[in-house]
Amino acid sequence: MIDRLMETPLPARPGGWRRWSGAPLFSHYNRLVALVFVANGGFALACLELPGVDVQVVSRLVMLNLALAILVRQQYVINGLFWLATRIPVTWPLCIRRHAAKVYHLGGLHSGGAVAATLWFAVLVGSQGWRYLQQPHSVSAAWLLVSGALFGILVLMVVMAQPWIRGRFHNGFERVHRFAGWAALLLFWAQTLLALPQSSLLHAVEFWVLLLLSLSIALPWLRLSRVAVSHHRPSDHAVVTRLLHTTPFAGSSTAISLQPLLEWHSFANIPTPGQPGFRLIISRAGDWTGRYIDRLPSHVWVKGITIAGVANVETLFKSVVYIATGSGIGPVMPHLLAAQVPIQLVWSTRSPAKTYGAALVEEIVRAQPDAVIWDTDVRGKPDLVQLAYAAVQAVGAEAVICIANQALTRRVVQEMEARGIPAYGAIWDS
Repeated sequence: MIDRLMETPLPARPGGWRRWSGAPLFSHYNRLVALVFVANGGFALACLELPGVDVQVVSRLVMLNLALAILVRQQYVINGLFWLATRIPVTWPLCIRRHAAKVYHLGGLHSGGAVAATLWFAVLVGSQGWRYLQQPHSVSAAWLLVSGALFGILVLMVVMAQPWIRGRFHNGFERVHRFAGWAALLLFWAQTLLALPQSSLLHAVEFWVLLLLSLSIALPWLRLSRVAVSHHRPSDHAVVTRLLHTTPFAGSSTAISLQPLLEWHSFANIPTPGQPGFRLIISRAGDWTGRYIDRLPSHVWVKGITIAGVANVETLFKSVVYIATGSGIGPVMPHLLAAQVPIQLVWSTRSPAKTYGAALVEEIVRAQPDAVIWDTDVRGKPDLVQLAYAAVQAVGAEAVICIANQALTRRVVQEMEARGIPAYGAIWDS
């Protein structure tokens, strides 16, 4: 099978829009960001027609965008959007299905809403600050103090979320968003209580929106639990961890932690049909995973809500080619075992049996006898773009799903999209 795939040449990229449509600038993520900005631009034009700045209108625009940013990241909302997108039958035209499968770009709504909320908040604080300078008794000094602190927190969160900062200082980004986010929520409550008379609080839209957002943020933490785990460590590079507290759906992921207030890491769940519990494949990819593999903890913290991942979009297609590297086999395995759609696997890794265990490799081969397992210690690193294209041609697949590192995932997705093949992979937006 490998020799057959290697004989299939990779055609040159075609010209025109298709050549560029898969580039990050034109991604569905950025299109959703642009959509949020356009909608807010329409609101801004409408506000220009009002005499002066309507504080209530601007305040509600802040809340509207804030609600969008927070709720679209809520675990149950994410699962609901994935469920809705994947209800489209495979009999529908491919042009519809390929766009519906980009549902995992929903983070664009989060980013667009967060930035828009911050900009509207700047307008709100600026206008009230100017009013305070003109008429000191017309605006509460306490409200301005709270709002100034809140604006500083919002700006800090937006700055820390910039891709080049988030990628370089990910632990800092995660902690700023967690603790600054909690502080911002408390300050929003303080600001709302200062701005609204107690008699009208229950009739204010802001109150109910804040209550909804507070419940949304608190829910995963209310489901926090410490669970026992067992391990199989086939090598110093990887460990297979088993959890028995629940049986999640195929294609979901679970966030685990050893210090729940400081650091969380998400891994793909691998449930086995007919068996309770699930497995996680954790490979050495940094300080945290290195300590985890060396120490093999007896318990981990979990938030109790599993989240749908990118590979769930496979059911939108009649057949799929999976490209995986290293521990990227983890997110692919549940789909191999569930066998919901015809799959062709191309897995590139070093010494698969030695690194991940012979039993796991045998399990993969049983699930898919035609799997292409490329041992990089024997063959060197393959051209996965060429192999992906060749696999699509060999089995007549409709789409490619790539689970690899950031650079390779982007390259495979862009090269496939440029040649008209729907392609999907993680976008590292959180």
